[in-house]
Amino acid sequence: MPESIGTPGPVLGVVGGGQLGRMMAEAAAPLGVELIVLDPTPDPPAAPVSRDTITADFDDGDAMRELAERSDALTFEIELADPDLLERVAEAAGIPVHPSPDTLRTIEDKLVQKRKLRAAGIPVPPFSPVDDPDDVREAVAEFGSIMLKARTGGYDGRGNVPVTDADNAAEAYRAVGGAAMAETLVGLDREISVIGVKGADGIATFPIGENVHEEEILRETIVPSRSAEGVEERARAVARDVLELLDGRGVYGIELFEVDGDVLLNEIAPRPHNSGHWTIEGAVTSQFEQHVRAVLGWPLGATDRRATTVTANLLGDVDEPERATLYGVDRALSADGVSLHWYGKDEVRPLRKMGHLTAVEDDAGPDALLDRARRIRDGLTFAPREGAERP
Repeated sequence: MPESIGTPGPVLGVVGGGQLGRMMAEAAAPLGVELIVLDPTPDPPAAPVSRDTITADFDDGDAMRELAERSDALTFEIELADPDLLERVAEAAGIPVHPSPDTLRTIEDKLVQKRKLRAAGIPVPPFSPVDDPDDVREAVAEFGSIMLKARTGGYDGRGNVPVTDADNAAEAYRAVGGAAMAETLVGLDREISVIGVKGADGIATFPIGENVHEEEILRETIVPSRSAEGVEERARAVARDVLELLDGRGVYGIELFEVDGDVLLNEIAPRPHNSGHWTIEGAVTSQFEQHVRAVLGWPLGATDRRATTVTANLLGDVDEPERATLYGVDRALSADGVSLHWYGKDEVRPLRKMGHLTAVEDDAGPDALLDRARRIRDGLTFAPREGAERP
């Protein structure tokens, strides 16, 4: 842990330059930490706020070695990072990489992840491996309705197909695109998450958030969650068990199902998570600052909630990809206690995450603040209103 800081400060190399990298760079700057990001997309969202960008594929060995040689530590904001390559370049450069590549190997395959969690006694829904349509039919016969999940690569609902009838097994298997996992479709009260952080000085968890999904995509996060009594304590205990199980420092997004006053673990992201964006305005220390602190081995900040907080995602409301222009921003910018975050993506696509807004209010109840955040968010659009001219 450093006792001093100078200029230039430490350099954190980040695999991935999307919106998570952008917000990580924004959080790192006040600490005197600079980011270099590696991303296959020219001028990715993180580029304007990072020291430099290396444009290359995630499996480009030369580019990854350059990133390591120019950095004091490595991390990643996307699970597409190659854990073997990360391990090799970090070892050659003599720098740490966090979370551990072993953790990334576990997390990137949902079946491997679930097996490790179950073996450790962490509560998960019943599941089984799926290698062909017959396995899907057997899972439906055993569990009833299931969620068929691609073992790798799925996100924002992609790679997830609900199956309620064995007659749809072949179609569902084709939709996920290969090796998959069948999981019992849980009858839940709500979806919740805990943002946990593993640092050099221990483990910390943020208050739980309640997540509202539509079409398998996160729409809003509400803090405090409207959960049953005792659920927060149980959820944070499960999150701590997860953090004890996995190797490597950093922030982890831990998604859970609330079922009859108890919790089941859904999935883990070994990085800052969409459901933790509320911490930027709503917590003493944001998840992004915590990740930077943790990866560098610095003391963690406080995780206390400042006030009732709701985050609402801004998703592409267009039918076809087009150049991104957001209309109606004056509504968000003029609203008290509301912060607008624009991710800087130049193309909007249907349901693509383009930004978010966060509403914070000391004395508001979760329901009232959620209604307010939705009204403001729903006044923003990527489709120009009648009579408006595109810039």
